[in-house]
Amino acid sequence: MEFVVYLAGEIHTAWREEIKNLAKERQLPLTFVGPMENHDRSDSIGEEILGEQPGKVYKDDAASDINNLRTSVLMNKADIVVALFGEQYKQWNTAMDASTAIALNKPLILIRPENLHHPLKELSNKANVTVSTVEQALKALSYIFEQE
Repeated sequence: MEFVVYLAGEIHTAWREEIKNLAKERQLPLTFVGPMENHDRSDSIGEEILGEQPGKVYKDDAASDINNLRTSVLMNKADIVVALFGEQYKQWNTAMDASTAIALNKPLILIRPENLHHPLKELSNKANVTVSTVEQALKALSYIFEQE
């Protein structure tokens, strides 16, 4: 049995590589998908597809349309969503993706540091599991495959 895991969350750190490497070490049958991690490409994809836009707002809107298409397709195909709230960056996209996962009734593992407990309490309460580290999230995924 193989699962597709959508990795939602900030794209500025290597947390996705960490979880992928841990899954590989444990030989877990997981395929990982997620948002475009190349920030410049994500920001410019609307103009690459639709052509030059008349201003920054229009450029952002065009990119958002294409990025939302990607997210919608990949999240709908996912069996599980893991959403990471990091310490450093604003997390609006992560909140949107985690809420979408809940609305789609996708199993959700929420990773958030202790200091974000209060601002994320309602979202955390809706997630299937809330953990503090990437390794804890991977352990929760590993448990799905245990036989005994």
